[in-house]
Amino acid sequence: MLHKFAAIVLCVFGVCAMSHAAAPVLVIHGGAGVIKKEMDPATQKAVRAALATALERGYAQLKAGKPALDAVTAAITVLEDDPHFNAGKGAVFNHDGKNELDASIMDGDTLRAGGVANVHRVKNPILLARAVMEHSPHVLMFGDGAEEFAKTQGIVLVDPKYFWTEKRWQELQDALKKDAAGQHADAEKEGHFGTVGAVALDKAGHLAAGTSTGGMTDKRFGRVGDSPIIGAGTYANAGCAVSGTGWGEYYLRTVAAHEICMRVTQMHQPLKEAAEYVINKEIPKLGGDGGAIVLGADGEFATPFNTDGMYRGWVDKDGKIHVAIFPGE
Repeated sequence: MLHKFAAIVLCVFGVCAMSHAAAPVLVIHGGAGVIKKEMDPATQKAVRAALATALERGYAQLKAGKPALDAVTAAITVLEDDPHFNAGKGAVFNHDGKNELDASIMDGDTLRAGGVANVHRVKNPILLARAVMEHSPHVLMFGDGAEEFAKTQGIVLVDPKYFWTEKRWQELQDALKKDAAGQHADAEKEGHFGTVGAVALDKAGHLAAGTSTGGMTDKRFGRVGDSPIIGAGTYANAGCAVSGTGWGEYYLRTVAAHEICMRVTQMHQPLKEAAEYVINKEIPKLGGDGGAIVLGADGEFATPFNTDGMYRGWVDKDGKIHVAIFPGE
C-alpha cells in the first residue's frame, strides 16, 4: 500500500487522525457493444483519439489537485461533444425521431448525487446532473422541468438539430424497417448499446462516478434506462465507484452499480471479482449484457464487459494513458 498512498498525520488539541494522499486514477468508457466488423480504421482512430483527449482533460483536473467530480465532468463532456459516442452530440434517436438524453453523477465522499432524464436541448447533460446535485434539494429531474432548471443554472441549451447526425438517423431508419417487418425484438436488442462514463480517484482519496447517454435507438413511451438512476448505472461511495454501459433494463433490475460497490465495501470481495460477477454472471443470467468501469479507493480498477468490445481508457497511478476497444487490449 505504501506505493499508492503517503500517510499524513494531523493532530489537533492532542487528537490525531490519519489522512491519505492518493495517487490519482481516472477510468472512462465510451460504451459497450462494439462490433469489430463494422469498425473501419478511420473510426477506430477517431474513437481512440477522443478517448485519449477525454483522459487528458480529466486527468489534468486530478493532477491540479481538483476533486474527482471535476475530473469526471471534464472527461464526460469531451465524450458528449464527440459524435462517435451515444451521448450528447452523438445521441441516438427515439421512435419519433427525437433525442432523449440522460445523465447522472455521484460524489463518493458525501453520497450526494444528481441525475436528469429525457432532456432534449441540454448540450452537456452531465453538467446539468451535477447542477441538480449541487444546487437543488433533489436527486433526479425529468424532461421539461429539468430544462427549466437548466435555465436557472446557466446550463447551455441548444436547438435539437444540434444532436442530428447521419449515422444515428440511419440507425433509426434501419430499426423502423425491422419494426415494420415484425422484428422489433431484434431491433431492440441491437439498439441498447452506447453510453459514456467516468470514475475518478483524486489526491484526497475521494471517488466519484458519472454516466451520460442518448439511450436506446427506436425507444418508445418515454423509456428511461439505468444511466440517470443512482445505484443502477452510476454509484460511488468511499470505497468504490462504478459507471455502467449496456442493456439498461438489466442494470436496473440488478441495481448493478450499487451491487458491485456493496460487494466491495460490505462483503469485502476483491474489486475485480465483484465487477466480474455482476457484469459477466448476474446480468447475463437474466438475459442482459454490457460492461462497466469500476474503481476502488486504493486505485485498483476493472473494466469487465461481455460484448464484442467496449470503448475504454484509463490513466493509472503512474500517470500513463491507455486506450482500448477490443478484448485483450
